Amino acid sequence: MTSQTQTSKVAIVTGASGGIGAAIAERLARDGFTVVVNYAGNAAPAEALVARIEAAGGRAVTAQADISNADAVRRMFDSAETAFGGVDVLINNAGIMNLATIAESDDALFDRQIAVNLKGTFNTLREAAKRLRDGGRIVNFSSSVVGMLQPGYGVYAATKAAVEAMTSILAKELRGRNITVNAVAPGPTATKLFLDGKPQEVIDRLAKLAPLERLGQPEDSAATVAFLVGPDGAWINGQTLRANGGII
Repeated sequence: MTSQTQTSKVAIVTGASGGIGAAIAERLARDGFTVVVNYAGNAAPAEALVARIEAAGGRAVTAQADISNADAVRRMFDSAETAFGGVDVLINNAGIMNLATIAESDDALFDRQIAVNLKGTFNTLREAAKRLRDGGRIVNFSSSVVGMLQPGYGVYAATKAAVEAMTSILAKELRGRNITVNAVAPGPTATKLFLDGKPQEVIDRLAKLAPLERLGQPEDSAATVAFLVGPDGAWINGQTLRANGGII
């Protein structure tokens, strides 16, 4: 049974309409959080997710916002505060990945990943730093490519390395408010973002990289987030957890 204290908490999950974000939203709803399901453009998957959560006895609402737009992020926080009285948890899951060597990366590839992965995370962190209720939790999403440093991931890995830096710095800046700030860095995970465009032999090879010899599942990342925002994660702060099955 979920405690009354936890059931009153409100969590914004960015990029929550599919993949890891949807798994996080469903897990937090099961754990008793009211979940704000953020999506950028396509409302249908987000609305379907909210329907599933509510059918299972949880509480959730959709919130359209392109996180690269600071005004849209501000409005999303405004709406959550109006509807629920405040926000306790921010999960920065939204992100995009476009791969190319550094030599072949054009300006559009660079600018879009910076806009969503880095500026978007900054936009939500800035609002959360001002507005999260004391005792809250922030979980950013990095990637294990920051440690693996594979060719073709230069721009993407750079955005995620910057997210890790901001994670540790914001944890220190929020001293005195009992708010933890951490990051989760998944390895290869069986999501549309990861699987699209990859031949099966490549997927099979990547699945064997971790000593546990499988791809991560969205639920693996969701369980890590649930730990960090739950009572057992209260002493973890300013850290990046590489939830990747031991790949690095």
